[in-house]
Amino acid sequence: MQAELTGFTNIQRLAPSIIVDLRYATTNNFTHQVIYDFTTAIVRTGTARKLAVASNLVNQQGYRLKVWDAYRPVSAQKRLFEVYPDPQFVAQPDPNFSHQKGVTLDLTLTDEAGNECDLPTGFDDFSAAAHRNAPKTATQERYYRILDDAMTQAGFIGYENEWWDYRDAEMDQYGPLAADPNDYR
Repeated sequence: MQAELTGFTNIQRLAPSIIVDLRYATTNNFTHQVIYDFTTAIVRTGTARKLAVASNLVNQQGYRLKVWDAYRPVSAQKRLFEVYPDPQFVAQPDPNFSHQKGVTLDLTLTDEAGNECDLPTGFDDFSAAAHRNAPKTATQERYYRILDDAMTQAGFIGYENEWWDYRDAEMDQYGPLAADPNDYR
């Protein structure tokens, strides 16, 4: 992989229409605790370029992407696991894990005004309803298809247990790398 693709990039620099609402920077998450101290969403540059493609695809249809989580430093994953030490739902800290490498995004679809579209569940819902193959209403299926088609076309793979979780299809090409998202504001 080319060196210029392996560093980190603020996703809004490549795709300004993306809404960033990093839930773990607030108490609006399943732990009800602040997990990290930054509000800038960064991912590896190659991943950010793919996300910009997906953003453009949904923009052309009158929608926007909203990112709930992106690169999560190992220190943040450690904190998350301390707060919720259940490896069935929260991965143990590992610099080679996809969020900690900066190649995974948790996101949803919004209308042009930024209102979240009706999708199967909220963020970090650990129920069976969050699984990609779970039954959906016709409206939820339509919005899910728009999101999933754009992300897949751009080069992402969806995680089967979380409809909102997308990993760069080339994630194994990236080694561990640490960064401070506050340096990318």
